[in-house]
Amino acid sequence: MYQTIIIGGGPSGLMAAAAASQHSDKVLLIEKKKGLGRKLKISGGGRCNVTNRLPYEEIIKNIPGNGKFLYSPFSVFDNESIIHFFESRGVALKEEDHGRMFPVSNKAQDVVDALIRTIEKNNVTVKEETSVHAIEHTPQQTFKVFLGNQQAIETYSLIIATGGTSVPKTGSTGDGYKFAEHFGHTITELFPTEVPITSSEQFIKNKRLKGLSLKNVALSVLKKNGKKRVTHQMDMIFTHFGISGPAALRCSQFVYKEQKNQKREDIEMQLDAFPELSFAQLEDKVRKLLKDTPDKYVKNSLHGLIEERYLLYMLELADISETLTAHHISNEQFNKLITLLKGFIFKVNGTLSIEKAFVTGGGVSLKEIEPKTMMSKLTPGLFMCGELLDIHGYTGGYNITSALVTGHISGTNASKFQH
Repeated sequence: MYQTIIIGGGPSGLMAAAAASQHSDKVLLIEKKKGLGRKLKISGGGRCNVTNRLPYEEIIKNIPGNGKFLYSPFSVFDNESIIHFFESRGVALKEEDHGRMFPVSNKAQDVVDALIRTIEKNNVTVKEETSVHAIEHTPQQTFKVFLGNQQAIETYSLIIATGGTSVPKTGSTGDGYKFAEHFGHTITELFPTEVPITSSEQFIKNKRLKGLSLKNVALSVLKKNGKKRVTHQMDMIFTHFGISGPAALRCSQFVYKEQKNQKREDIEMQLDAFPELSFAQLEDKVRKLLKDTPDKYVKNSLHGLIEERYLLYMLELADISETLTAHHISNEQFNKLITLLKGFIFKVNGTLSIEKAFVTGGGVSLKEIEPKTMMSKLTPGLFMCGELLDIHGYTGGYNITSALVTGHISGTNASKFQH
């Protein structure tokens, strides 16, 4: 008989096992794949962006999917607690741009090893390559967990930490949603977030801008009335199927939401290539470049203003021919060019699939979870944590923070749970 069984050996499951085993020596961790912490190993490009050092307010802002739910857990275990957890176990961390924290070694493996060493030291029993087929709540208010080999194991408390449905090769294939539903939990609609955006615009199809990156642009998803639903100012890249890069990934969940709101596949996005300049400032800048070289072709006068391929495409859209000189540009052409540079509007038609996403949006409804303990409000002794829950953030250490915090809270409370 175990005190706590944890299903899933990802970030939240490992942290849950580390926390639970501080209070109990009867903890079992079940992982269906071979190897623990598979998603941690590939996160942050293999460097593992383990948390973020920004103040709570900023962290919550960067978790557009129900970040406010984390205020209560943060009062017990927060981003600074995560930093302390790893540093006290010999993993030195460093801060990079936007508060992102990485191991000084730049090795995600060090983060995984620290978690594994902790659960080994605390005598957690680990079963890898073991799948869970079913779970039952017994009349004695304990849980029976049925494994693939028909073996049944019993426990006082159960933690489901099976992840979402993104990056299925790491083992997150949505099993946890079935288990949660079995106990009467509601699963909100699942959708991909932090995923590249697709478009069937002609300039995408003919690969006109394929591979072109633009630095520090403002990318917006537009509502039906043309107002901006969200804007992210970061880098982006044009691909053979649409757009990608940080700004596009952050906009992706809003593309999905606007498609739902507008009840149509094609929605508009807007790209401001000069977010630091006002319309008037950009007009002055371009006018000066043209004035200084009146006899040059416009494309040569404006050389270096922005990436060449993007400039040539904007000139074409503004009906400025390759052989037009700066001296001969009309007011109409000039205004059209500035308008395009400050707000190029194009259509997108969705995102890549949830399997290609790094993060799953949606999950177990938080209305049914006790935020201070992460225990189910429907079934005493059942706890849930990590990406299985309806919490999702942008990339930048926010999702891992949520996973580690909710994992720690559920582990601590599950280990003390008595009927």
